[in-house]
Amino acid sequence: MRQLMKWLVVTLGVSIGLIAGTVEGNDVRVFTADNRDGKITPSSIEHAFKEAGFVIAANNNMNAPFMRDFNQTSFDVYNLMVVFRKDTALALAEHYPTVGLFTPLSLSIYTKKGEKSISVASIVPAAAAKMMGIPQENEHIVALGERIEEALRTAMPKGTFITLPYTMKAPVGKLVTQISYEQKGDDWEESKDDMQMLFEGSLAPSGFVMAGFSDLNYDFEEHDQEWYYFYDVYSICKIAVIYEIAKTHPEAGAFAPCSAYMYQKTGEKTVHMAFPSVYKWIAALGIKEQASIDVLLEAQRGFESILEKMKQ
Repeated sequence: MRQLMKWLVVTLGVSIGLIAGTVEGNDVRVFTADNRDGKITPSSIEHAFKEAGFVIAANNNMNAPFMRDFNQTSFDVYNLMVVFRKDTALALAEHYPTVGLFTPLSLSIYTKKGEKSISVASIVPAAAAKMMGIPQENEHIVALGERIEEALRTAMPKGTFITLPYTMKAPVGKLVTQISYEQKGDDWEESKDDMQMLFEGSLAPSGFVMAGFSDLNYDFEEHDQEWYYFYDVYSICKIAVIYEIAKTHPEAGAFAPCSAYMYQKTGEKTVHMAFPSVYKWIAALGIKEQASIDVLLEAQRGFESILEKMKQ
């Protein structure tokens, strides 16, 4: 087992960013359209995002695992879609290695039982930028927000951003959990393989599933950019978490699956990993329900225990 030479948990700042379509006071926005004819589907929304230049890392029908694990669902439609744009990642990754916190971005697509509308929830790009330490007025962040909105309006022509019935509250814990450790041995590829084998092997026993995987460095190298030895992002989900929270906050899919990144810069010995903590969920969604808070905190402890295991 690898020995970590340094272990660090840090808190990154958070604030509210405003762009077109954003409801003031919320870091999550929801776009809703009438869907009485049922023509708007997760597949048609995925197609619109592809046409807008997005890579679709995942588009998972969550009703299947909801029914499998809990024998019930609150939704006629509930999908978690994971997307990113290669040009955005390429433009930001050199100077902002934390880009993997929200690259890819998560969106929930949902219709509550009996309703005739369909909604898509996503984090406001400026808010994601703030957590990544990127200026919210950064041209690539602004362009990302515009491309998301264009895709939504193409997929849902008569849709509109709705006002959520709550505002954010102050976070009570660290918004980002990060670890850094030194490469073991002289071969970074061997060190990476060992680390990822340990990480991936620890997910299922702790109740997590890998909903998607994005090799961002593959795209960087295709453009002759060798900033990193590797830059991988895992889309991690815990079914019990999204099942419980979606009952009252279906827009929670803006944070699920969670993006957990790991990277090593070229020429350096330090490997970095990070993921947005559940305290961001609780604060951004104004979550008050104790059952939701309990399941989130349990997931946070579970993920932290995986990281602790990697120190051995």
